[in-house]
Amino acid sequence: MNDPRHEDRSTRALLQALADGDSGDTLTLRGILDDFDERGFGMLLLIATLPAFIPIPVGGAISGPLVMFLGAQLLFGRKDVWLPNRIANWGPRREAFARFAARMSPWLGRLEHLIKPRIALLFDHPLTMALSGILLVITGALLALPIPATNYVFGGILLMFALALLEQDGVLLIIAWIVAIVVATIIGLLSGHLLANIGTWLESLQGWWNARIA
Repeated sequence: MNDPRHEDRSTRALLQALADGDSGDTLTLRGILDDFDERGFGMLLLIATLPAFIPIPVGGAISGPLVMFLGAQLLFGRKDVWLPNRIANWGPRREAFARFAARMSPWLGRLEHLIKPRIALLFDHPLTMALSGILLVITGALLALPIPATNYVFGGILLMFALALLEQDGVLLIIAWIVAIVVATIIGLLSGHLLANIGTWLESLQGWWNARIA
């Protein structure tokens, strides 16, 4: 399905191209990556983020490590996604992928006039990709933690990264950087404050207990 012009096609068009065909066929992750070429990181990041939006307690625990795996590869300068053969040869049925593409298509259609290729140099420079990798690792780690009511927040950040990488949109990538840094900082400050309060509470409890047994 490799089309020499597919680099100029929108994410929605590429998804639809993959969805078209025999519904009984299996689409391997290796084949999907071949079709998306340098946008493979964005495609797999999109797939990896989806469990975060499933209303089950382990959604973040599934998405988090996958996101960290992809982020680490960007951090260390990989231009294409590496997958173990066993995982690379696995993939969804085309019928299931077609349902996924159908759900995504209206959203992507609404976003197409906002998200577009720009500031392409951000996607070619190793330092900017390393920054993206670090932030993906941090966001993935936070997503994997059982922090109440945060899955959609972290999932939204990861969707921004995924769409920025898919559409090569440097403006959206910068926005994703800023939001990820702000949210990680807030979570860090709140966690530090919470730990400090817990420490104070434990010290008070210990003092009370010592007074009781004295």
